[in-house]
Amino acid sequence: MRLRSHLLNVLINDEVEAYLKENDVIIVPFGPTELHGGLPLDCETILAEGMALLMAERTNSLVLPHVPYIYSGATASGKGTIQLTVRESADMLHGLAQSLLRSGFKKQIYISLHGPAHISINPVVRDFFDETGVAILYIDGMITAQKSGVFSNPKEMMLNLDKMILGAYKLRNRLDDILLTSEYAEPVTQTPSVFGNLSAQAFQSGATGYYFKEHSDHMATSAIPDIETRDRMAEEGLVLLDKMVDTIDFPTLLKEMAIQEDYLEEVYERYPHVPAAYNRHKNI
Repeated sequence: MRLRSHLLNVLINDEVEAYLKENDVIIVPFGPTELHGGLPLDCETILAEGMALLMAERTNSLVLPHVPYIYSGATASGKGTIQLTVRESADMLHGLAQSLLRSGFKKQIYISLHGPAHISINPVVRDFFDETGVAILYIDGMITAQKSGVFSNPKEMMLNLDKMILGAYKLRNRLDDILLTSEYAEPVTQTPSVFGNLSAQAFQSGATGYYFKEHSDHMATSAIPDIETRDRMAEEGLVLLDKMVDTIDFPTLLKEMAIQEDYLEEVYERYPHVPAAYNRHKNI
């Protein structure tokens, strides 16, 4: 069927039910509402939603409106940051996954470009699988960006992050939400760097606990002195986002998820004692 919108909340219930007769895919972009230099507090979440929409356009899939409240990490020092605990975030995402599955969305793809997002979603990916026998997928947008080949190195990727954020706001028709500012353009050395070896022992925010001492720690924002600069950055960022989504090759991922389903059925038949098979049988 031809979707009137790729955003689930824009459709009426009849349209969603018609979609589910032909398709069981839903993309769930999520991220924080947090301190982020001169950019709106939801900028990382809108970035994930922008990528999700580009993915959906390539596969005629539905996107759940972005989930903007999860564990944010060290930005809790900003009063505009909404800080859920890791457990609260995982419980919320887990409940969301259960609700979507009950409706018939068996292929659930979660995507975020928030550094510590993996801390909240990884337990959900594994526990939800063991409980239901349904394997959902998490796409870490930061890892995707770094391995995409769109950028020559992580530093170049970070230098273009603001452009991609503006590109996502343009895609969502929210470019006017971006302030014209040069106040946050000067890069700084983050205050937690004094114990940088500790936080480098595991993935971001997963090694040790800390908060940012200065609001400028998160993070420098490219100078956006005028509307012309803002519009140009958004155009360039949208091109970069499109290239990144191409490298994800979402249609192939969906094909592999279908292969994975068949594979798991064989595993469940051979090993009925594994949690996913046992729990699924128990609940029939």
